[in-house]
Amino acid sequence: MTALDVEATGVETAHSAGKTRTRSRRRPRWGTWIALAVLVLFAFLPLYWLVVTSLTPNTQAFSYPPRLFPTQITFDNFATIFRTPAIFRYLQNSVIVSVITAVLSVAISMYMGYAFSKFRFRGRKSLMYFVLSSQMFPQALLLVTLYVVFAQFHLLNTYFALILSFTTFTLPLCVWMLKGFFDALPDDLIEAAKIDGAGPWRTFHSVILPLAAPGLVAAGLFAFVRGWNDFMFALTLAGPDKQTLPPGLVNMFITESSTAWPALMAASLLVSVPVSVAFIALQRFLVGGVTAGAVKG
Repeated sequence: MTALDVEATGVETAHSAGKTRTRSRRRPRWGTWIALAVLVLFAFLPLYWLVVTSLTPNTQAFSYPPRLFPTQITFDNFATIFRTPAIFRYLQNSVIVSVITAVLSVAISMYMGYAFSKFRFRGRKSLMYFVLSSQMFPQALLLVTLYVVFAQFHLLNTYFALILSFTTFTLPLCVWMLKGFFDALPDDLIEAAKIDGAGPWRTFHSVILPLAAPGLVAAGLFAFVRGWNDFMFALTLAGPDKQTLPPGLVNMFITESSTAWPALMAASLLVSVPVSVAFIALQRFLVGGVTAGAVKG
């Protein structure tokens, strides 16, 4: 065998080994697929059970053993919701307090986040960690404090009490989220705006804010969902006329003697639609916001 033949054999062997490695890389890893299947099952099984229970007659909701697929489907549970006017009042209250909470949280946190990101002053880091530490207090402790303060100022059972209480626990995280987005924006933009004659106010509103739009949307959506899903504060601080959907639905369908689980599941399914629509409509801003926050300019 000549040296040329040996070299050709080595090349073929290496080529074959390369194909084997490529096929091995493309070969599905069953452990990965099993892990993904478990995660998907864990994420979607509660939603599936929510839908199935909402379509199940009340007489079959507690049948044993539980049935994965209902043998009888009914829409009476959804009809019960539309025959109950109080639900629309709870829906109106949820929309009002959640939207205003989102707007207020973003309006305040964008200035705080920009100041923490682009300005250097004494005590900046200590103040940042103090803002973040407010998230570490138990919500029950904050609830007692807020209840006493609102009672002294006669603000209980008002929209203002709910909006202010929701903003207290959405604002710190919004500040940190927006600080990350402002950190990703290069300081050269601010210097260029100064050279063009723009003041700090105009630089922030005309140059920085448009670039940080994905961050503003992400922070606003977080604050909206946080206010929409809150139960404890809305149950304690709001009276019957100002209660939002979570405590309102519980008080409506859960009594001391019985619980209308199918109707409660149907109502929960319907009230989750606005949040799902908001996520779908704003997903491109959320993805853009995550990307902008991940790349440092």
